[in-house]
Amino acid sequence: MYAKDDPRSSLVSATATAPLPDAGTAIAAAQYFDLPALAPRDGASSDARTAVVRAQNVVLVHTEAHTGDRLDNGTLDGECAVVATDDSPAFSVHTDDGETRIDEAGLVVVVPGASRITVHGDGPLVRLIEAGEPAWRERAANAVAYAQDHPRVAPLRRWPEPAGGRAVRFYPLSAVPDDPQRFGRIFRTRSFMVNFLPPQDGPRDPTRLSPHTHDDFEQLSLAVRGTYVHHIRTPWLGDSTGWRDDEHVRLGSPSLAIIPPPTVHTSAAEDPGVNQLIDIFSPPRADFSAKPGWVLNSDDYPMP
Repeated sequence: MYAKDDPRSSLVSATATAPLPDAGTAIAAAQYFDLPALAPRDGASSDARTAVVRAQNVVLVHTEAHTGDRLDNGTLDGECAVVATDDSPAFSVHTDDGETRIDEAGLVVVVPGASRITVHGDGPLVRLIEAGEPAWRERAANAVAYAQDHPRVAPLRRWPEPAGGRAVRFYPLSAVPDDPQRFGRIFRTRSFMVNFLPPQDGPRDPTRLSPHTHDDFEQLSLAVRGTYVHHIRTPWLGDSTGWRDDEHVRLGSPSLAIIPPPTVHTSAAEDPGVNQLIDIFSPPRADFSAKPGWVLNSDDYPMP
């Protein structure tokens, strides 16, 4: 599954967090989104420049933001997370408790309740919102794909409240250098896990890919730089009418692949320049969380 020098080779095999469905239960299809095709970068308003796509437990909201944009999150029952990359503009988060300004890449966790964002430059901003929020899940371009829950995906059950109570928290990437002994830079909230994988210069070595599976959770792979080929293999079940050919889908950036369980999958950078993926999970992954030192804000967000 993993090469010996891949940090994931030391993971304890993940066990399902919910009872697995019958072995004959259909496997969902992978989904692929060229985000600018859903929401052109030159749209006249922030809404026109916002692509909304969902997985079972999380809605991803991608905005090509401009100076002066006001992005209203609404009044949410759960947290909202904001993913800021090296290409993102500065922005401010407004809640009932005040204003928090963000000037660099990292993860922002916004408290439940009413919140909004004002933008101080041009560039992409990504928000993560629980799929239980009806105003957001109904906006998703792929809402029909989740008209019924996918039985192979475990439902979201929020992890414990953060230590120290609810507050807007910012985790800058600059505070945590890359470490080859750790798989990316991982942060979690009560509902999400975000892994900022290191930028890769040039294509991935095709002899060193890492095909693997997940028992009961979806993986959202967000390409923020470069080009990726997502290789997906759907296992054969007893009903041959549901068999799928292997997929090798090439996407530029920004783009999103939603990878369902228990497909075999791996992604390969292809651009000769810089390539970067951010992986997103909901709920947080227990196997990553069990690795000492991997989740960088574990003191704030305890495990169940």
